[in-house]
Amino acid sequence: MQSAIVIREHGNSAVLKLEEIIVGHPGAGEILISHTAIGVHFHDIYVRSGLYKTLSLPGIPGVEAAGIIEEIGKGVTGFRPGDKIGYITSAYGAYASHRLLDQNFAIKLPNFLSDDIIATNFTRAMTVQMLIEYVAKLTPEHTILVTAATGGVGRLLCQWASSRGVFVIGSVSTPEKAILAKSYGCKYALLYKQEDFMPQIMDITNQNGVDVVYDSVGSDTFEASLDVLKPCGHLVNFGQSSGSIDPVHMSALANKSLTLSRPIIFHYIAKLELYEKMAHSVFDAFNKKIITALDPEPYSLQDASVTHDILESRRGGGSLLLKP
Repeated sequence: MQSAIVIREHGNSAVLKLEEIIVGHPGAGEILISHTAIGVHFHDIYVRSGLYKTLSLPGIPGVEAAGIIEEIGKGVTGFRPGDKIGYITSAYGAYASHRLLDQNFAIKLPNFLSDDIIATNFTRAMTVQMLIEYVAKLTPEHTILVTAATGGVGRLLCQWASSRGVFVIGSVSTPEKAILAKSYGCKYALLYKQEDFMPQIMDITNQNGVDVVYDSVGSDTFEASLDVLKPCGHLVNFGQSSGSIDPVHMSALANKSLTLSRPIIFHYIAKLELYEKMAHSVFDAFNKKIITALDPEPYSLQDASVTHDILESRRGGGSLLLKP
């Protein structure tokens, strides 16, 4: 039976309902995929809740998965039935046992990477590649602050940046996570809410501040992220797990000639050539152990609501995935 999680209205995790679907045969330029592993991310929560109104309802959420090609449509080149592929797509539809996909979204997977690792870390690792290579090209001369340093993207970002010789400071919510952050390459790990957060950052950086802040937390950390930047520093906001950020006055940036960006991975991979280049860079980073992933934590597709509850509680869930 072919099935999928279908959202018919925005709301809490209870709106994630498993339904029977009929996928059909691939059209021109399409491939039919049988999913083996499906990633679960905060982006899915934003879509489900209605914070991001980027999925037409009723619709199937999910932006990434891995699987096996069952059938190819007319004009498909470079793929054949039986190929193992992974993908990222802003067209959604990953929370399903099967799907049709434009061949340009599919990337053949190397044998040394499991489907589960790709499903839980492909988008995250691609996001990190975007953040350190294209949004703010990091060099050993940089000092950066990474919020949520032990989160899904944060831990990969700290690992990859530190491998380049970047001086990495992490911020986290608990002392236990601070210990983990250091294991991911952070020279220092601070708590968001410690009273001396700003003085500590300034002491660590010899009163200079940091070159770049990578902030995925949003509302709770945004003002502090601006404060700790050095003159001409760059704040990169790429998530809002604590809530939306209030409108920013340009004067808040002009005070230190700061720059602010809000990159979205889908815009960077819109061109097939760059998508493939970034993907192979990610595969190489995994192969060389520059970045490593947590052991995947699988749940049945019908239990998608459970995985969302775990993420929203901020108890963890760095490598949650769904199995059809």
